[in-house]
Amino acid sequence: MIPQRIDLHQHVVPPDYRKWLNSHNVGRAGGIDVPHWTIDGALEVAEQFGITRSVLSVSTPGVHLGDDAEARTMSRVVNDYTAEVVQAHPDRFGFFATLTLPDVEGAIVEAERALSTLHADGVILLANSCGQYLGDPAFDPLMEILDLHHAIVLVHPGELPGPSVDGIPSFAMDFLLDTTRAAFNLVKNNVLRRYPNLRFILSHAGGFLPYASHRISLAMVATGARDPFEALRDFADFYYDTALSGSPAALPSLLAFAQPGRVLYGSDWPFAPAMAGAYFNSLLDSNETLDQHTRDAINSTSAEALFAHTEPAGVR
Repeated sequence: MIPQRIDLHQHVVPPDYRKWLNSHNVGRAGGIDVPHWTIDGALEVAEQFGITRSVLSVSTPGVHLGDDAEARTMSRVVNDYTAEVVQAHPDRFGFFATLTLPDVEGAIVEAERALSTLHADGVILLANSCGQYLGDPAFDPLMEILDLHHAIVLVHPGELPGPSVDGIPSFAMDFLLDTTRAAFNLVKNNVLRRYPNLRFILSHAGGFLPYASHRISLAMVATGARDPFEALRDFADFYYDTALSGSPAALPSLLAFAQPGRVLYGSDWPFAPAMAGAYFNSLLDSNETLDQHTRDAINSTSAEALFAHTEPAGVR
């Protein structure tokens, strides 16, 4: 029997966005080619994986390649396109809106439009935007607006603000570090407690965070920022998705660390090809250490509980 899953980490590549990336000579993201996306392809993968609903989002590099005006235009383009997909298939899709960070003013305008008018399920924010990490006080005005909307925020990694290592694709390790840095900065600057209505989902099981959480929390002492035990509790309060992370090596650490009900299913399709998704699904489905309650929570019931708080358009 194929499980019934809600996929909170599935990407969309709108055609005009692909053309725009190509015009900027961006044909690869995270060390892999930007994949093609179609509605039929997404529905086919959903059938294969047992996905009942997919919440779509634009992946790295997002829409800000250095020009605020271009970023504002392209954010509207990708959000309008994805909203049309959801409108055509409301029982199968939802979406996380793309914003314009580090352009805070533009991000606020588009967040208000996407959440109020397009009925987005939340927003996707890159861990770092042109080198500025989430948690930066400069982003507080956006956090205030998102908090008013009780927004769900998917945190997705991007290229590190530094040189890559030749021969090591960014998605293999740098992405994990990028997410971990963002989580640290969000907790260090007390964002979760200052904006309690926000719910952050960390991609790819939070990068290195669950495995290294106690060590990372000790760094709060070195920075003088937070009590390490309080920080540890905040780290455990993030939501985490299982994209490329449902292995018997990664999942036990995540489940041992995250609060109950905070682990959510993610496929990472189409950046992760169907073969990779099927592999991680098989590991999740065959994991004999999971009881049925935990398995159901990961696949769907925790996502249903998360979205029930605001009843967004895509997951009902």
